[in-house]
Amino acid sequence: MMWVLLIIAGLFEVVGVTGMSMVNTKKHVLSWIVLIGGFSLSFLCLSIAMTAIPMGTAYGVWTGIGTVGSTIVGMTIYGEPRDVKRIFFITMIIVSVVGLKIVS
Repeated sequence: MMWVLLIIAGLFEVVGVTGMSMVNTKKHVLSWIVLIGGFSLSFLCLSIAMTAIPMGTAYGVWTGIGTVGSTIVGMTIYGEPRDVKRIFFITMIIVSVVGLKIVS
């Protein structure tokens, strides 16, 4: 169950990062709600998951999910480049996160 909560924490981190981008483009109340709400829920879920998952593993997985998710959102919604090198390194992050899960 804690691994599911850790994945949810990573997904909320993506929401928070998306909120940062929204605040940079339109400073509406909704943008701030997405930013603050996303990061707050992310940290809450992460802290609960860390009661059962070692800190280094939890943080690595959480950061990996946030990085990959934010990059994918950037490429699909915000028109960031989709070159082969970026996709290769995103794949490497995913492999690393899966590796942390396997050895934990």
